[in-house]
Amino acid sequence: MTTGTTRLTVAQALVRFLAAQYTERDGERQRLIGATWGIFGHGNVAGLGQALVEYADVMPYHQGRNEQAMVHAAVGYARQSGRLSTHAVTTSIGPGATNLVTGAALATINHLPVLLLPGDTFATRPADPVLQQLEVPYAGDLSVNDTLRPVSRYFDRVTRPEALIPAALQAMRVLTDPVDTGAVTLALPQDVQAEAYDWPEEFFAERTWRIRRPAPDSAELADAVRVIREARRPLIVAGGGVHHARAEEALAELADATGIPVASTQAGKGSLRYDHPQDVGAIGHTGTATANELARTADLVIGVGTRYTDFTTASGTLFAADGVRFLNLNIAPYDGHKLSGLPLIADARAGLEELTQALELHGHRVADAYVAEYGEDKQRWEHRVDACYEAEEPDTRPTQAQVLGLLDEIADESDILINAAGSLPGDLHKLWRTRSRDQYHLEYGYSCMGYEIPAAIGVRMAAPGRPVWALVGDGTYLMMPTEIVTAVQENVPIKVLLVQNHGYASIGGLSESVGGERFGTAYRHRNPDDGTFTGAPLPVDLAANAASLGMRVLRAKTIRDLRAALAEARAADTPTCVYVETETADTVSGPPPAQAWWDVPVAETATRASAVKAREEYDRHVSTRRRHL
Repeated sequence: MTTGTTRLTVAQALVRFLAAQYTERDGERQRLIGATWGIFGHGNVAGLGQALVEYADVMPYHQGRNEQAMVHAAVGYARQSGRLSTHAVTTSIGPGATNLVTGAALATINHLPVLLLPGDTFATRPADPVLQQLEVPYAGDLSVNDTLRPVSRYFDRVTRPEALIPAALQAMRVLTDPVDTGAVTLALPQDVQAEAYDWPEEFFAERTWRIRRPAPDSAELADAVRVIREARRPLIVAGGGVHHARAEEALAELADATGIPVASTQAGKGSLRYDHPQDVGAIGHTGTATANELARTADLVIGVGTRYTDFTTASGTLFAADGVRFLNLNIAPYDGHKLSGLPLIADARAGLEELTQALELHGHRVADAYVAEYGEDKQRWEHRVDACYEAEEPDTRPTQAQVLGLLDEIADESDILINAAGSLPGDLHKLWRTRSRDQYHLEYGYSCMGYEIPAAIGVRMAAPGRPVWALVGDGTYLMMPTEIVTAVQENVPIKVLLVQNHGYASIGGLSESVGGERFGTAYRHRNPDDGTFTGAPLPVDLAANAASLGMRVLRAKTIRDLRAALAEARAADTPTCVYVETETADTVSGPPPAQAWWDVPVAETATRASAVKAREEYDRHVSTRRRHL
């Protein structure tokens, strides 16, 4: 029943609408759009900029420094909020809009909701072209915002005021859909943003979007129970879907009841505590020897909320047992059918609970000998971690693994670690001892350099009072340090652990292994003799840079210094950076090498010996790849 209308601009109506949207799951209700990030230009300042001033009492605003970084902050907030709440991001037209693309891709690949509101060129075309307009001779309705289409789960361009109503509702539907969620883009022409319209009052009424937990189909559940009971060496692979569904307790109950070991992907690490008897650590290229050996001999792989990326499957070489089968519990049918597995399409928590109940009815449990086998292997791996963490010479420069060990000493279950790229993801996946379900925050779906610092801001906003660490190497830091200014401005007390190793350590190692000879991966002066970057390290002072942006900086030269600096940073109530230069694995024992392969094609023909040798090794690994049909 119509209750009247209110005359507002499109931008004002959108802000009021967003402020009235809520989510609910398991009785927990919260704002869907908790705040809006924005950088203003001529494409949004008079529209959304004015609207955010008009309705500042109902829509909090955060000022960003880089459009991509604003998306990362929103994504960090959404992940920490369990995908029940997120932020919106508004930009001007032109480069402000195209800077969103990387962040949008990250959000969509990781199935994390974020609302993008880029300005767009005039819908009415009073002047053609306007400043920053892309002219496309064969299509008058294209703009740079169309670059966001392939990286968005939903895209619409609102060219008329009344079109906002269905577009906004569809946007909320996708943001709250556990299968389809990701980046959602509403492109807003700058003239339409400022245009007034008589809006029905119902548009601004509170709406609650319930996040569903679909239960498994009875026939699929019966098949799942049958194959689990038939298996002698089953292995659970826990992915990010376990965390998205808040299914950690349900997974622990299944593991406790059946004795089935649990390995974790980068997104799934922390699904069980590191000291849970059934937790066997990380799986895949950056995995542990324990988990990967179980994967090679498993007769049944039970994927829970995983996409089976190439890092997890070791590019199709890891699950090697004859007759190995796959059972895939996933809310997304697309992922549930991967590797020709039996699908169990359901919410991870609902599916695990029903599996546990059904298996307990049969009194099913794996053989004691299997439990003893992986338990002993797990202990051996923990001794290897201890050796990597050991820091008995306090006046020496630490290795990267020792940096993690020192952080491990002071962390408890309240600490949250954020990382995305470089050599740290591999070391963290293999070595870090995760103490809580949300402590380990690795963005490895897109592995985007520059994610860590802005994401840490978003995470801290979603988890006030908890220590939040952004772990970054020098390469990542130089990609995007800009949001340090935002952390200082808003006094968001994130802790940045900045590891200096003078270049791209991860890609340097990969380059060496594939015959690239570490070319172009070090931050050094050119060698005047051969033109390569093998001269002295660049005289770049990243600690001074962080300090110049307003952050408190603690420099650590030795293990002793670092232990004290980490403790001081953890206790700080202002944004604080710990800067440390590390030894390399070339001079000091580093973390264990990769326990499984990863496919990076090597030159098929070359004259340099390193590339020839690398190709021989590559061909050997490729010969072990299999397709699971």
